[in-house]
Amino acid sequence: MAYVLYLKKGEERRLLAGHAWVYANEVARIEGKDKNGALAEVRAHDGRFIGRGYINHLSKILVRIFLRSEAEEEAAALERRIRAAVSLRKTLYGEENDCCRLIFAEADDLPALIVDRYGDVLVCELLSLGMDKRRELIADILERVCAPRGIYLRGDAPVRRKEGLPLENGVLRGEVPDTVVVHENGLAMEVDVKRGQKTGYFLDQKENRLAVRRYCRGARVLDCFCNSGGFSLNAAAVAKEVTAVDISPLALEQVRANAARNGFTNIRTVCADAFEQLRAFRAAGESFDCVILDPPAFCKSAAEVPGAYRGYKDVNILGMKLVRPGGFLVTCSCSHYMTMPLFEKMLRESARDCGRRAKILDVRVQAPDHPALLAADETSYLKAYFLQIE
Repeated sequence: MAYVLYLKKGEERRLLAGHAWVYANEVARIEGKDKNGALAEVRAHDGRFIGRGYINHLSKILVRIFLRSEAEEEAAALERRIRAAVSLRKTLYGEENDCCRLIFAEADDLPALIVDRYGDVLVCELLSLGMDKRRELIADILERVCAPRGIYLRGDAPVRRKEGLPLENGVLRGEVPDTVVVHENGLAMEVDVKRGQKTGYFLDQKENRLAVRRYCRGARVLDCFCNSGGFSLNAAAVAKEVTAVDISPLALEQVRANAARNGFTNIRTVCADAFEQLRAFRAAGESFDCVILDPPAFCKSAAEVPGAYRGYKDVNILGMKLVRPGGFLVTCSCSHYMTMPLFEKMLRESARDCGRRAKILDVRVQAPDHPALLAADETSYLKAYFLQIE
């Protein structure tokens, strides 16, 4: 008999609104028995059907609800959801698009499944035991729907360990080259799908990288935490010069390769810790027309927020001090725990503490191929503030 979970009284409200996660402390009792990764039925305290999802007693998230109807069949629902997610991206970007997030997990009703398109290659993350057990079924569907040259598994995300899964990368289907050249905002970008961060590239900032160009015309630009150069190259398309800073030699190698690919000679790279380099620029009396800060997530849990707040404040004070009067600061956070009100509070304090007056010119979020589910705060995570610093 499959697992049937009965929730504590009142715990169904969040799930009925569309959230997918069931935590162990929300469950009153469990009936039946099955293997971890199997489909489990979730019911309200009074027996009402809530949904079915993949169960894993090793995970903090006990069940990830996937099916909302008792009549839904698993394989058919998987294919229907995948087709709907791909169709949305075609609507957003057109048939000719060659890089985007095709499937964004819970936001596309496919919990713990990430699929990104880079040209004719798909890169897949299976972030739960339930999805990992269905990797061949998912690959079959992706081949039918997308006809890719190859499908690559990026299984090196630490969250897999919390699901009892090994960290592993490898080809799921077809042929996958080490790198793929895609096109973003009119630029050719080489993406390292096997060694690059996440699935190879940060697609969620695509439209924000285009937006940065209006602040970089003829400018002297500093891009910190530049990774493989998304912001740097978009800035270089209109800037006088760009200094790209990152601690990773591999990332800077990609910046230089992508600059050459696009014929840019106005980008220089600096391999250094961004915090230390910002202080070094300040000590040397440097200033810039535009400073871009796109650091990795400083907090991945609620307990880390106080330390992350201090880190964001430190780097933003350093950044503000390097902006010439009347210049611009583009500053980002990719942690959903650092909420927009909290991030804005930090920026207000940073401006006050370094004696600069700041104006908000634009506030942006993740690209629409990374939709945010209103019922799940966790899917809304990226914020980018465009400020003028006086």
